[in-house]
Amino acid sequence: DGAPWQGSRCPAQPVERWPQTQSNVGPAQSFAQALLPASQPLRASMSYSHPPRRTGLPRAVLRWLQSLDLSFFPGNFRRDFSNGYLIAEIFSWYYPGDIHSHSYENGASLATKLSNWSQLGQFFSKRNLKPVQELIDGTIHCKPGAAEMLVQDIYSMLTNGRIKNIQDEVDFTDHYYQEQLPMVARSTASKAIKNNIKLTEIMIEPNINKNRQKVNAIINMHMQQRLVERQENPSEWFFKLGTPAPCLVELDMPVCSNTDPGSEPRAPKLQT
Repeated sequence: DGAPWQGSRCPAQPVERWPQTQSNVGPAQSFAQALLPASQPLRASMSYSHPPRRTGLPRAVLRWLQSLDLSFFPGNFRRDFSNGYLIAEIFSWYYPGDIHSHSYENGASLATKLSNWSQLGQFFSKRNLKPVQELIDGTIHCKPGAAEMLVQDIYSMLTNGRIKNIQDEVDFTDHYYQEQLPMVARSTASKAIKNNIKLTEIMIEPNINKNRQKVNAIINMHMQQRLVERQENPSEWFFKLGTPAPCLVELDMPVCSNTDPGSEPRAPKLQT
């Protein structure tokens, strides 16, 4: 019966204030309290955490993701999309009768990833949806840039929107990153194998011959890159020879003319 309503808004339930201590009051909260009247407490609100500053996605795709009201906003696209849980949530908004969130598990193990993506594969076949398989494999194995490209592909598939910066050729190697580094900091052959083959790829594919083919392809790519580097910058691969140090240039071994077996042999004469 006490306080009158303000306009047409219902009175909000009072929210208990946090103690004004230095340990739990951040700069943003202090600034907000300074703008509000002293009699009006801060209201608790639920919202997504702020997306990362550099996601690699266009603004239209980020707005589309935020409009779907997902259970959590992806902070790390490479990690959060690898298990397929958020992908299932995205499609559940457009096909609610085919995808149920309780059938999918939000976990990080390889078994969880394979289970979720297996169900998504059955759904894609049922609805005749054809996402790029290379993007799905790259997302499962946390390849750099794969999750962002997969989200853009799904955005174009569900909204008929066009994304200008989708790459035509799918390349999840670190070739572009290595080109940005100075030559002394670029990877060796063994490091290139480690960077471009994930452990989950070997666990999924136990065939030794296929894994050997992947390793050979990476080594060939690394050798081709080194060959191009030597052709473009020959001065970085050759050393200038300075003045040579004094050394033995001739070893004179004279023939001993004394055939007396009791005589002592003469030492050879060295010339420098």
